[in-house]
Amino acid sequence: MGKRPIVAIDGPVGAGKSSVSKEVSRRLGFGFVDTGACYRCVALASIRDSVGPENDEALKGIVGKVNISFEMTPDGINHVYLDGSEVTTDIRKEEVSMRASKTSKNQVVRDGLMGLQRRLGEVGGVVLEGRDIGTVVFPQAEVKIFLTADEKVRAKRRFDELVGKGETPDFEQVLKDLKERDHADMTRAVAPLKEADDAVRVDTSTMSFDESVDKIVKLVETRSGK
Repeated sequence: MGKRPIVAIDGPVGAGKSSVSKEVSRRLGFGFVDTGACYRCVALASIRDSVGPENDEALKGIVGKVNISFEMTPDGINHVYLDGSEVTTDIRKEEVSMRASKTSKNQVVRDGLMGLQRRLGEVGGVVLEGRDIGTVVFPQAEVKIFLTADEKVRAKRRFDELVGKGETPDFEQVLKDLKERDHADMTRAVAPLKEADDAVRVDTSTMSFDESVDKIVKLVETRSGK
Protein backbone atom coordinates (compact mmCIF):
# COMPACT_ATOMS: atom_id res chain seq x y z
CA MET A 1 0.00 0.00 0.00
CA GLY A 2 1.61 3.21 -1.19
CA LYS A 3 0.21 5.54 1.45
CA ARG A 4 -0.97 4.88 4.95
CA PRO A 5 -4.59 3.72 4.88
CA ILE A 6 -7.79 5.59 5.54
CA VAL A 7 -9.61 3.79 8.36
CA ALA A 8 -13.39 4.26 8.34
CA ILE A 9 -15.22 3.26 11.53
CA ASP A 10 -19.00 3.42 11.31
CA GLY A 11 -21.76 2.25 13.60
CA PRO A 12 -24.79 3.24 15.68
CA VAL A 13 -24.84 5.53 18.71
CA GLY A 14 -23.38 4.01 21.86
CA ALA A 15 -21.23 1.42 20.07
CA GLY A 16 -18.06 3.02 21.43
CA LYS A 17 -16.91 4.53 18.14
CA SER A 18 -15.34 7.68 19.57
CA SER A 19 -13.35 6.10 22.40
CA VAL A 20 -12.25 3.09 20.32
CA SER A 21 -11.37 5.23 17.30
CA LYS A 22 -9.27 7.62 19.38
CA GLU A 23 -7.29 4.78 20.92
CA VAL A 24 -6.84 3.07 17.55
CA SER A 25 -5.48 6.30 16.08
CA ARG A 26 -3.15 6.75 19.05
CA ARG A 27 -1.85 3.19 18.82
CA LEU A 28 -1.23 3.48 15.08
CA GLY A 29 0.13 7.02 15.18
CA PHE A 30 -2.68 8.14 12.85
CA GLY A 31 -4.69 11.35 12.84
CA PHE A 32 -8.25 11.28 14.18
CA VAL A 33 -11.34 12.99 12.77
CA ASP A 34 -14.58 12.82 14.77
CA THR A 35 -17.08 13.47 11.99
CA GLY A 36 -19.99 13.15 14.40
CA ALA A 37 -18.58 16.11 16.31
CA CYS A 38 -18.78 18.17 13.11
CA TYR A 39 -22.53 17.53 12.90
CA ARG A 40 -22.93 18.16 16.60
CA CYS A 41 -21.19 21.52 16.20
CA VAL A 42 -23.64 22.53 13.48
CA ALA A 43 -26.51 21.31 15.69
CA LEU A 44 -25.24 23.35 18.63
CA ALA A 45 -24.85 26.44 16.45
CA SER A 46 -28.39 25.98 15.15
CA ILE A 47 -29.76 25.75 18.70
CA ARG A 48 -27.88 28.87 19.74
CA ASP A 49 -29.15 30.74 16.67
CA SER A 50 -32.72 29.38 17.06
CA VAL A 51 -32.57 27.78 13.61
CA GLY A 52 -34.85 24.79 12.98
CA PRO A 53 -33.57 21.54 11.41
CA GLU A 54 -35.64 22.12 8.23
CA ASN A 55 -34.53 25.70 7.64
CA ASP A 56 -32.26 25.05 4.65
CA GLU A 57 -31.27 28.64 4.00
CA ALA A 58 -30.31 29.40 7.59
CA LEU A 59 -28.47 26.07 7.98
CA LYS A 60 -26.57 26.75 4.77
CA GLY A 61 -25.46 30.03 6.30
CA ILE A 62 -24.29 28.27 9.48
CA VAL A 63 -22.36 25.58 7.60
CA GLY A 64 -20.81 28.20 5.34
CA LYS A 65 -19.37 30.28 8.16
CA VAL A 66 -18.78 27.77 10.96
CA ASN A 67 -15.18 27.09 11.98
CA ILE A 68 -14.61 23.61 13.45
CA SER A 69 -11.24 22.37 14.69
CA PHE A 70 -9.82 19.52 16.78
CA GLU A 71 -6.94 19.20 19.19
CA MET A 72 -5.89 15.82 20.57
CA THR A 73 -4.02 16.33 23.84
CA PRO A 74 -1.55 13.85 25.44
CA ASP A 75 -4.25 12.72 27.89
CA GLY A 76 -6.20 11.27 24.95
CA ILE A 77 -8.99 13.86 24.99
CA ASN A 78 -10.05 15.10 21.56
CA HIS A 79 -10.91 18.75 22.23
CA VAL A 80 -13.47 20.24 19.86
CA TYR A 81 -13.64 23.94 19.04
CA LEU A 82 -16.50 25.83 17.46
CA ASP A 83 -15.60 29.29 16.18
CA GLY A 84 -12.61 29.37 18.51
CA SER A 85 -14.45 28.32 21.69
CA GLU A 86 -14.20 24.85 23.20
CA VAL A 87 -17.46 22.90 23.01
CA THR A 88 -16.16 19.40 23.83
CA THR A 89 -18.71 18.93 26.63
CA ASP A 90 -21.54 21.02 25.20
CA ILE A 91 -21.88 18.99 22.00
CA ARG A 92 -22.36 15.76 23.99
CA LYS A 93 -25.49 16.98 25.77
CA GLU A 94 -28.66 15.04 24.96
CA GLU A 95 -30.41 18.07 23.45
CA VAL A 96 -27.57 18.51 20.98
CA SER A 97 -27.46 14.76 20.22
CA MET A 98 -31.14 14.70 19.27
CA ARG A 99 -30.85 17.89 17.20
CA ALA A 100 -27.78 16.50 15.41
CA SER A 101 -29.81 13.44 14.34
CA LYS A 102 -32.29 15.81 12.67
CA THR A 103 -29.90 18.33 11.11
CA SER A 104 -27.66 15.55 9.79
CA LYS A 105 -30.52 14.48 7.50
CA ASN A 106 -30.34 17.84 5.75
CA GLN A 107 -28.59 17.68 2.37
CA VAL A 108 -27.30 21.22 2.76
CA VAL A 109 -25.55 20.30 6.00
CA ARG A 110 -24.15 17.03 4.66
CA ASP A 111 -22.82 18.58 1.47
CA GLY A 112 -21.19 21.41 3.39
CA LEU A 113 -19.43 19.15 5.89
CA MET A 114 -18.45 16.40 3.46
CA GLY A 115 -15.86 18.61 1.80
CA LEU A 116 -14.25 19.32 5.19
CA GLN A 117 -14.19 15.62 6.12
CA ARG A 118 -12.63 14.61 2.80
CA ARG A 119 -9.92 17.25 3.04
CA LEU A 120 -9.04 16.05 6.53
CA GLY A 121 -8.79 12.40 5.50
CA GLU A 122 -7.65 12.22 1.89
CA VAL A 123 -3.91 12.10 2.68
CA GLY A 124 -4.33 8.79 4.54
CA GLY A 125 -2.92 7.76 7.88
CA VAL A 126 -6.16 8.84 9.54
CA VAL A 127 -9.06 7.29 11.44
CA LEU A 128 -12.50 8.76 10.75
CA GLU A 129 -15.55 7.71 12.72
CA GLY A 130 -19.18 8.37 12.00
CA ARG A 131 -22.22 6.75 10.40
CA ASP A 132 -21.54 7.01 6.67
CA ILE A 133 -17.75 7.19 6.35
CA GLY A 134 -17.28 3.87 4.59
CA THR A 135 -20.41 4.19 2.46
CA VAL A 136 -20.49 7.87 1.44
CA VAL A 137 -17.56 10.01 2.61
CA PHE A 138 -14.75 7.54 1.86
CA PRO A 139 -16.16 4.54 -0.02
CA GLN A 140 -12.58 3.94 -1.19
CA ALA A 141 -11.23 3.61 2.38
CA GLU A 142 -8.72 0.79 2.62
CA VAL A 143 -10.08 -0.38 5.99
CA LYS A 144 -13.77 -0.28 6.88
CA ILE A 145 -15.11 -1.27 10.28
CA PHE A 146 -18.75 -1.48 11.35
CA LEU A 147 -18.67 -1.22 15.13
CA THR A 148 -21.85 -2.27 16.88
CA ALA A 149 -23.31 -3.84 20.04
CA ASP A 150 -26.63 -4.95 21.49
CA GLU A 151 -28.97 -1.98 22.00
CA LYS A 152 -29.26 -2.51 25.78
CA VAL A 153 -25.48 -2.66 26.08
CA ARG A 154 -25.22 0.56 24.10
CA ALA A 155 -27.90 2.23 26.22
CA LYS A 156 -26.07 1.24 29.42
CA ARG A 157 -22.85 2.75 28.07
CA ARG A 158 -24.67 5.97 27.19
CA PHE A 159 -26.34 5.99 30.62
CA ASP A 160 -22.96 5.59 32.38
CA GLU A 161 -21.46 8.32 30.21
CA LEU A 162 -24.19 10.78 31.22
CA VAL A 163 -23.86 9.85 34.90
CA GLY A 164 -20.12 10.42 34.63
CA LYS A 165 -20.85 13.93 33.41
CA GLY A 166 -22.93 14.66 36.49
CA GLU A 167 -26.32 14.21 34.84
CA THR A 168 -29.17 12.15 36.33
CA PRO A 169 -30.60 10.19 33.39
CA ASP A 170 -33.40 7.64 33.44
CA PHE A 171 -32.24 4.36 31.85
CA GLU A 172 -35.55 3.59 30.15
CA GLN A 173 -35.58 7.06 28.61
CA VAL A 174 -31.98 6.65 27.45
CA LEU A 175 -32.93 3.32 25.83
CA LYS A 176 -35.99 4.88 24.20
CA ASP A 177 -33.92 7.78 22.85
CA LEU A 178 -31.32 5.34 21.53
CA LYS A 179 -33.95 3.31 19.66
CA GLU A 180 -35.38 6.51 18.18
CA ARG A 181 -31.91 7.64 17.15
CA ASP A 182 -31.21 4.25 15.53
CA HIS A 183 -34.46 4.42 13.60
CA ALA A 184 -33.83 8.00 12.48
CA ASP A 185 -30.26 7.23 11.41
CA MET A 186 -31.16 4.07 9.49
CA THR A 187 -34.24 5.45 7.69
CA ARG A 188 -33.14 8.96 6.77
CA ALA A 189 -33.30 9.73 3.05
CA VAL A 190 -29.78 11.15 2.90
CA ALA A 191 -26.81 8.84 3.65
CA PRO A 192 -28.56 6.47 6.09
CA LEU A 193 -26.58 4.42 8.58
CA LYS A 194 -25.77 1.06 7.02
CA GLU A 195 -22.96 -1.43 6.96
CA ALA A 196 -20.73 -1.21 3.88
CA ASP A 197 -20.63 -4.43 1.86
CA ASP A 198 -16.86 -4.71 2.36
CA ALA A 199 -16.79 -3.66 6.04
CA VAL A 200 -15.63 -5.91 8.84
CA ARG A 201 -18.32 -6.15 11.55
CA VAL A 202 -16.99 -5.86 15.09
CA ASP A 203 -19.63 -6.58 17.76
CA THR A 204 -18.40 -5.23 21.10
CA SER A 205 -21.33 -6.49 23.22
CA THR A 206 -19.12 -8.94 25.09
CA MET A 207 -15.72 -7.43 24.27
CA SER A 208 -13.64 -5.24 26.54
CA PHE A 209 -12.41 -1.88 25.34
CA ASP A 210 -8.86 -3.21 24.88
CA GLU A 211 -10.10 -6.27 22.98
CA SER A 212 -12.04 -4.04 20.59
CA VAL A 213 -9.02 -1.81 19.98
CA ASP A 214 -6.64 -4.75 19.55
CA LYS A 215 -8.88 -6.37 16.95
CA ILE A 216 -9.07 -3.21 14.82
CA VAL A 217 -5.37 -2.34 15.16
CA LYS A 218 -4.39 -5.86 14.03
CA LEU A 219 -6.77 -5.60 11.08
CA VAL A 220 -5.28 -2.27 9.99
CA GLU A 221 -1.75 -3.59 10.35
CA THR A 222 -2.63 -6.67 8.29
CA ARG A 223 -4.18 -4.56 5.54
CA SER A 224 -1.14 -2.26 5.63
CA GLY A 225 1.19 -5.21 5.13
CA LYS A 226 2.86 -4.83 8.53
